[in-house]
Amino acid sequence: MSEEIESKAPETSAPEAPQAARGPSSGSGPARSGGRPGGRPSGGPGGRGKFFRRKKVCKFCNDKIDAIPYRDVRLLQGFVAERGKIVPRRLTGVCTTHQRRLTRAIKQARNIALLPFATRH
Repeated sequence: MSEEIESKAPETSAPEAPQAARGPSSGSGPARSGGRPGGRPSGGPGGRGKFFRRKKVCKFCNDKIDAIPYRDVRLLQGFVAERGKIVPRRLTGVCTTHQRRLTRAIKQARNIALLPFATRH
């Protein structure tokens, strides 16, 4: 008879949810806005739903540019951050081959003083 009581006890009591599944206010850190980790809201109304990111396409492949000219400062400045750092390909969407050529062109432009190595701040 005691076996019957023990087997019925877990059914009547509601299992407690794990702490990570309780939500953003689980006490594991500061409350963040949005439904995604890091405080970034996901797409859709109210911050809920699927997050859709457009596929990044290589600008040089689209325009069929093989050689990246180091003299074209306007083009190169689009791939250099405000502080003078070369922007990584995961942010710009440039393919690996063109990122290598782009890096070489930026470095050549820096060496002949067309682009600054860094800015003063």
